[in-house]
Amino acid sequence: MTTGRKGGKHQPRGLDLLYEDPDVIVIAKPSGLPTIGTDRDKSRTVHAILNDYVRRGNPKSRHRVYVVHRLDRDTSGILIFARSEPAKHYLQGNWGETEKKYLAVVHGRMVPPEGTISSYLAENSALRVFSTPDPAKGKLAQTAYSTLKEAKGFSLLAVTLLTGRKHQIRVHLAEKGHPIVGDSKYGKAGDGHQWLALHAQSVTFTHPTTGERLSFSTPVPDYFTRLLGK
Repeated sequence: MTTGRKGGKHQPRGLDLLYEDPDVIVIAKPSGLPTIGTDRDKSRTVHAILNDYVRRGNPKSRHRVYVVHRLDRDTSGILIFARSEPAKHYLQGNWGETEKKYLAVVHGRMVPPEGTISSYLAENSALRVFSTPDPAKGKLAQTAYSTLKEAKGFSLLAVTLLTGRKHQIRVHLAEKGHPIVGDSKYGKAGDGHQWLALHAQSVTFTHPTTGERLSFSTPVPDYFTRLLGK
């Protein structure tokens, strides 16, 4: 059994610490916080917050965390970080076995109510991702979805990433005619919703040292409840 800890007096500021051991840290990220730094902002990121956390406020400490995967700035939910380079390489090398499930609120009613969206995704010079019919120009992306609830002109979807491409869920749902609520880049211009209704709800992965399968999940965000009702 992998022994880890949740909680304690010292907490990473602004993050919900779900699990920690000498090899991995699992946190829940709020919407609006980037995973890693950009040229404009290198300080207020999940990566920087966790580095400060593992150093316990000592800037000279050699402790650090390693990015395994990312979530978009406006996507909330679970992120895994490694505590060492070997752990990072193991997690990334076995990423195909990692199960990632999302919740999304989209405009309209999905027809059919469940299915798999498949296309080749490419990115243009404006950093906008789109589907292309040419396999030579894009990377295969597959997104499975099922409708959990319909209310107020919205649908709550359970989404499983079968591949992990940039902006995959947002692009696939938008191109299907059902953009995610609050998606200013791929969705309806000015849909009146401030927050992106996309949440990385659960993850299951193999621990890099023990080989144990670990699973973590988070509740449905309050924002989704406000959109759809209880």
